[in-house]
Amino acid sequence: MINIEPQLLERVNTWLTETFDEDTKTHIKDLIASNPTELKESFYKDLEFGTGGMRGVMGIGTNRINKYTLGKNTQGLSNYLHKSFPNETIKVAIAYDCRHNSKSLAKVVANVFSANNIEVYLFEDLRPTPELSFALKHLECHCGIVLTASHNPPEYNGYKVYWQDGGQLVPPQDGEIIKEIDALDYSEIKFEENDDLIHLIGKEVDDAFVNASVKTGSFTTDEARDGLKIVFTPLHGTSITTIPETLKRAGYKHVHIVKEQETPNGDFPTVKSPNPEEPEALKMALDLAEDTQADIVIGTDPDSDRLGIAVRDLDNNMILLNGNQTMLLMTDFLLKQWKAKDKLKGNEFIASTIVSTPMMHQLAKAYNVDYKIGLTGFKWIAKMIKDFPEQDFVGGGEESFGFMVGDFVRDKDAVTSTLLACEIAAQAKANGSSFYQELLNLYVAHGLYKERLISLTKKGIEGAQEINQMMVDARENPMTEIGGSKVIKVEDYQSSVAKNLVEGTETTIDIPKSNVIIYYTEDGTQVALRPSGTEPKIKFYISVNTTLDSTGNFDAAQQILETKIESIIKDMKLS
Repeated sequence: MINIEPQLLERVNTWLTETFDEDTKTHIKDLIASNPTELKESFYKDLEFGTGGMRGVMGIGTNRINKYTLGKNTQGLSNYLHKSFPNETIKVAIAYDCRHNSKSLAKVVANVFSANNIEVYLFEDLRPTPELSFALKHLECHCGIVLTASHNPPEYNGYKVYWQDGGQLVPPQDGEIIKEIDALDYSEIKFEENDDLIHLIGKEVDDAFVNASVKTGSFTTDEARDGLKIVFTPLHGTSITTIPETLKRAGYKHVHIVKEQETPNGDFPTVKSPNPEEPEALKMALDLAEDTQADIVIGTDPDSDRLGIAVRDLDNNMILLNGNQTMLLMTDFLLKQWKAKDKLKGNEFIASTIVSTPMMHQLAKAYNVDYKIGLTGFKWIAKMIKDFPEQDFVGGGEESFGFMVGDFVRDKDAVTSTLLACEIAAQAKANGSSFYQELLNLYVAHGLYKERLISLTKKGIEGAQEINQMMVDARENPMTEIGGSKVIKVEDYQSSVAKNLVEGTETTIDIPKSNVIIYYTEDGTQVALRPSGTEPKIKFYISVNTTLDSTGNFDAAQQILETKIESIIKDMKLS
């Protein structure tokens, strides 16, 4: 028998007791005999809630997504719900995406809730994550769960928890629920379902959601819509269930779907990664756009909360936009619509995150609206809406290709955002402009901002240690110069301290603690360091800017910024 560390052996032996089924125990014994490395990876820690809930590789063990880890989560959540809502009939909604085991794991979660005398509304088949947020409020549920791993590789799955307002869990609730979960033994999970409490939902909620999306995201005329050619790909994910119908009800007639990627498939067979942030993921859609002479290409991730967009530039070539660019144009478009309808009364706000483009602040100042900024993750934007009911939320997003239109959904929503993108493109084309031209106009008005994300993957135990050391080094030996420009301010969101290096002063950051460091330089450059909360990655967010006096000088100005970013990457040894 192989030598196993005592602490690990204790964890493993727990899973060899009568609490666990025979298949699980057999699999563990096989790992003990033949794959000690995988055994250690599977049991060396518990999966944790990150910025997007719990997400991880599927398999056996405490550090894996399986019926027991999700069952324990759900049991703890059930206990918390009963404590939070005594003497109420508690209701939850559950959705799931196209991933392997999502449907069976969703049923496990439904069974545990029902076994705890909680009424369950379970989608009959896969649905987009934003529809879960909508359904929760639509059905007046106390809580919602979606089984998804977003754009992660096929071996991943995940578990996201939503609360009454339709937003994901935020402190202190997440911590309180984690305490409930941690206090449980696996033997306390109630797996025996009460079928009388499990209700399948589908078309009625679908119709309500699509109609709400159309109502929220419609701004132009049928004549303008009729002039737009669209290519859409769900990348084998859930958006096929709602986006084509949403565009149809809104009045779009020329929608071409990438047939090879139309069918939901957890293997994502046509792409290396089902992530619309990756150019390769949209290659088939871009090819179809050339065949059909489409004006815009839109691709969504497997659970349909992120979207990638490609549009034609001034030379009629299809180019991919980044998340900051689409967020800026969508936010500006919404603000223009509100202003045209005389709806900007001084109590509106837009929102984004600390690692997104600083240009959002410029838009807020231009329209005289409030700008709220939070940590990465739309749960913080949802919390802003909840915390400031006296203010009206216009829209907002983050650099990682997510956007939220209004507050009827309290999470990033690729369904309504897809419609909004098409509305912008259709209206611009009808007015003799284009999506791309409107973006350039923004840069002339507010300054040219250019961002780059560098993401370094560090898997396993050693990878986690390496990421941790990189953050330790950044704190103990902070940079004093970036790209030839002096660092004038450093924000450390873990200590909640912002240091002004020019004045020698410190101020408190009024945002929840997070393992993020942001450097600011004299010339307006920003560099943020942030380990991912849900993936084995550390991310570096670089933002540079300059003025732009005319769209004709865009290419030259952009090249200057591109060269500057490359210099920063080289200086920081990130390439």
